[in-house]
Amino acid sequence: MTKEPKFDCIGKNSGKSPVNNIPPLDLTQQYQQIQTEVEQSVLEVLSSGRYIGGATVANFEQQFADYIGTTHSISCNSGTDALYLTLRALNIGPGDEVITTPFTFIATAEVLSLAGATPVFVDIDESFNLDVNQVEAAITPKTKAIIPVHLFGRPVPMTQLMAIATAHNLYVIEDCAQATGATWNNQRIGSIGHVGCFSFFPTKNLGACGDGGAVTTNDPAIAAQIRMLKEHGSKVRYVHDEVGVNSRLDALQAAILSIKLRHLDAWNQGRALVAARYHQLLQPLNDIIAPPETPGGQTVWNQYTIRVRIEGQTDASVRDHLRGQLQERGISSMVYYPLPLHLQPVFASLGYQPGHLPAAERAADEVLSLPMFPELTLDQQQQVVYGLKDCLLAKAAVGFLRS
Repeated sequence: MTKEPKFDCIGKNSGKSPVNNIPPLDLTQQYQQIQTEVEQSVLEVLSSGRYIGGATVANFEQQFADYIGTTHSISCNSGTDALYLTLRALNIGPGDEVITTPFTFIATAEVLSLAGATPVFVDIDESFNLDVNQVEAAITPKTKAIIPVHLFGRPVPMTQLMAIATAHNLYVIEDCAQATGATWNNQRIGSIGHVGCFSFFPTKNLGACGDGGAVTTNDPAIAAQIRMLKEHGSKVRYVHDEVGVNSRLDALQAAILSIKLRHLDAWNQGRALVAARYHQLLQPLNDIIAPPETPGGQTVWNQYTIRVRIEGQTDASVRDHLRGQLQERGISSMVYYPLPLHLQPVFASLGYQPGHLPAAERAADEVLSLPMFPELTLDQQQQVVYGLKDCLLAKAAVGFLRS
């Protein structure tokens, strides 16, 4: 990796006019780079008359399997379906427990309930990911699988997790929705566990122009079962072996994804450069904790998520006020996720209470995702960080910061 150049430190105006209205994500610049390719490919699909399945979808599935490093890739209509189909294919259902993180999008645990299984939430570490050191203590005779989520594009320590799973004969289902292209020990996530589940929602590193998802695996039996389940439980037309679902990636999305896949590594490198600049620019801000490094892994920065941690302040009001102040300065930010899954009303029957998973609860009060996309400029990032500094220093206006 090339050495990152030094940038203007905060507090020192760059001398350039401020760049206004910075969005959390800008997909238009990415589209402009590939517009000609995409439009030509889409027109070819439209002219072909084959809009569901066919060679376009099959070609993308093979390309994606080759990229991830698995023998099979099965496309479907969303990352949520990728998870659900996997649970069904592994016969995970009523009476089974599945260990996962409480700090993620609800789909990760939602599919467990849909399949009839019980989510068992294990707390997170400072990386926002599942604390692998706490997993083994949560295993019971009912545990059948572990779902690590590579949150914000940061890989979970998979070597340790796979060793635990192997020792207890458990499936590992990687939730890779936010981490396409990330690696652990130079191996792509989605190829390390028994199954990898991906989302192609437009905001993801590899995003479609609509919904989409995929499952990756090296197990031909699992792949065959998922293919059957996603086609109404049918291997032969009008013969249905199981109750399945309709979950297909359409050819238009497959064509677009095939083009984007060729650019993914370059875009991920762009995200890494943006993250490196944030790391440096944020160093002087004592009340901001930048995301930590990942020894052994390569992060692809679907989000750049800081912690707003003010001494003596322990609730989300500080972060939320800061976010509002940034918005007034034209800087958009996001909060992923303000209420951990173990405290969601839908999971109240599981019996979790505030304080049961303190690291996840603290993260929910502190996290703030700054603008992140490969085309984000240094000027824009400086505006973001200057805005943070101004808000943190404006004690009279903010009123709750330490003196």
